[in-house]
Amino acid sequence: MTQYLEFEKPLAEIEGKAEELRAMARTNEEMDVDDEAAALDKKAAQLLVDLYKDLTPWRKCQVARHPERPHCKDYIKTLFTEYTPLAGDRNFADDLAVMGGLARFNDQPVMVIGHEKGSDTKSRITHNFGMARPEGYRKAVRLMEMAGRFGLPVITLVDTTGAYPGKGAEERGQSEAIARSTEMCLKIGVPLISVIIGEGGSGGAVAFASANRVAMLEHSVYSVISPEGCASILWKDAEKMREAAEALRLTAQDLKALEVVDRVIPEPLGGAHRDPQASFSAVAAAIREMLAELGEMDGKALIQDRRKKFLDIGSKGLAA
Repeated sequence: MTQYLEFEKPLAEIEGKAEELRAMARTNEEMDVDDEAAALDKKAAQLLVDLYKDLTPWRKCQVARHPERPHCKDYIKTLFTEYTPLAGDRNFADDLAVMGGLARFNDQPVMVIGHEKGSDTKSRITHNFGMARPEGYRKAVRLMEMAGRFGLPVITLVDTTGAYPGKGAEERGQSEAIARSTEMCLKIGVPLISVIIGEGGSGGAVAFASANRVAMLEHSVYSVISPEGCASILWKDAEKMREAAEALRLTAQDLKALEVVDRVIPEPLGGAHRDPQASFSAVAAAIREMLAELGEMDGKALIQDRRKKFLDIGSKGLAA
């Protein structure tokens, strides 16, 4: 059963009525509800178009956080073959908020790394809601080093509200681990591609997304802080998250205009969760194109391209 977002309540009512009619018809074969149900379906389809025609930044945040939205493990399972997970940072522990390993993409050997939020209560707790601890970033550094050693392109899938802010994480060097991961992104001499598939929150996202090419799904968001956190700091009121979302310019469209990201990947009408297979296909096509763009560059050129990209962001974005 589809889980509806707050702004989708009118759609839920119409689709619910259509399903009620069909359920009644299944129990009473003499009832003919086809025309009425079809009319409701048509009305629901048009309402879905209207709702998603011009989403506000806050509504995009809600879509990016939808509990049924495909997560990192779903993309890995669908887009990659021969995936061999690699665990641990060789220092403290294995962080299940970060998953990664060797795989093949279109039969090309790659290293894939991403945040995993989990899809139900048990798995969300297991994966710490996608909020990585220091050992998660140190695992990512280890895997990127390995990719650089063997000449494997790195593909990262970003979906996190931010790095875990707990006491233990801070004691084990959270900020240093994030900085080391960001540094490794910038210095490896292999193609590095990042796709923001849901939320890209703060340094926890940048540590995976300092890439040659950064793409965002149409309804994903990418920001230095969550709208709720921004509202709490600026206005001392988390309920002002709508205003904060507007000010942060965190949508894929805003960030493409600012040249923070390189491309926006279209989603199915109603969000990636309504048609995951279409989302997988769109992401796969974008990754193929981005790998092709970087395929002729040697290691030195890739590093220079990546550093120039991030050094230029401020000068280009100020005018916008």
